[in-house]
Amino acid sequence: MEKAINRQQVLLQHLNPSASSFLSHQNNSALSASACLAGDSAAYRRTNVFGDDVVIVAAYRTALCKSKRGGFKDTYPDDLLAPVLRAVIEKTNLNPSEVGDIVVGTVLAPGSQRASECRMAAFYAGFPETVPVRTVNRQCSSGLQAVADVAAAIKAGFYEIGIGAGLESMTTNPMAWEGSVNPRVKQMEQAQNCLLPMGITSENVAHRFGVTRQEQDQAAVESHRKAAAATASGKFKDEIVPVATKIVDPKTGDEKPVTISVDDGIRANTSVSDLGKLKPVFKKNGTTTAGNSSQVSDGAGAVLLMKRSVAMRKGLPILGVFRTFAAVGVDPAIMGVGPAVAIPAAVKSAGLELDDVDLFEINEAFASQFVYCQKKLELDPQKINVNGGAMAIGHPLGVTGARCVATLLHEMKRRGKDCRFGVVSMCIGTGMGAAAVFERGDCVDELCNARKVETNSLLSKDAR
Repeated sequence: MEKAINRQQVLLQHLNPSASSFLSHQNNSALSASACLAGDSAAYRRTNVFGDDVVIVAAYRTALCKSKRGGFKDTYPDDLLAPVLRAVIEKTNLNPSEVGDIVVGTVLAPGSQRASECRMAAFYAGFPETVPVRTVNRQCSSGLQAVADVAAAIKAGFYEIGIGAGLESMTTNPMAWEGSVNPRVKQMEQAQNCLLPMGITSENVAHRFGVTRQEQDQAAVESHRKAAAATASGKFKDEIVPVATKIVDPKTGDEKPVTISVDDGIRANTSVSDLGKLKPVFKKNGTTTAGNSSQVSDGAGAVLLMKRSVAMRKGLPILGVFRTFAAVGVDPAIMGVGPAVAIPAAVKSAGLELDDVDLFEINEAFASQFVYCQKKLELDPQKINVNGGAMAIGHPLGVTGARCVATLLHEMKRRGKDCRFGVVSMCIGTGMGAAAVFERGDCVDELCNARKVETNSLLSKDAR
């Protein structure tokens, strides 16, 4: 702005009747240089902000497979992450050395071990030693947190290109508490509730908010039905990266080479009557069963983000725009309600209303909390998890956020101009929720932030 004012002063000096009198009368001159109250021209400011958008140019995942007995039961975690990291680079022809950071959401493995595995996976994927890697753990939202962290870093100017990823092998690292628990926890109910089994929190939600067993089983059936339909129609092919691996026969030890490219937990023929035969898992007279809970799974995902100006310069197609992110805290005893709090917070931050959102990907940790959040927010069922959710596809904790971003953005792309805004959200163990708002990549408003000028006689507001 200072340079602009200096240029104005030079021009005004030439416009004055007497250049010699400019210095002595510049304070009293009818012509003076000042900053226009509107700032730079609206068109320029629009272009400037537009170019600074954080956009997603690629989002991929592996298939999600049942832990202990699925397609990835004999696959090392780093061999799950490497293929998706490689895919986001190869499919965009991006030089891997240009990536400023790789942030991997992951939950269950020991921190230092998983950090090493992620660094190893980056090398396997072809990244040079100059590209750093770190992990992040916000439990079930870790994959989404990784994407949000990269978006924030790009916005802050730390780098222009980054990858938010997710990795979990629940075969290798099952859910378990290691070591002793601080006895002090008994002195505070909220602290105690942080240790509740997730299934008990599901029962608490169902009991407190009146979510019936019938509603939960029906939601599970719908999840499987939609996921099976999406698989059969080839919708997931746009987001799934095939992984060449092996299956080991537990009896003979024989290894069989396989390529995994389909989620293996989806049951197309699941019915309410079948699910009704399952016994509650966490509470004798409860309603939460193995059939209406998310599947324990293995998998990985990766999302490539960059400034819009960089993507445009490189000629890369823009899959989506990262708009806002919100993480919130809720009562640990009913942690599943997290999305019902996080979604409104994120949507409000984006300057939108819930009705403006065209698609939702809400993680189905348990049918009880999924049904509650849908009813609480009064969301149109036709907008939620249109290709199924975690009860059918699976929930590898650190991957789910990245998986949901990939599923959401590819579906928004398929739907075109009638689908502009999407939301990814999930509940989080110990009582939290997270949500992020995305915009379809090819959406651009017409210029609408310029002040309406009634006459053409004024150069700026300062001339009045």
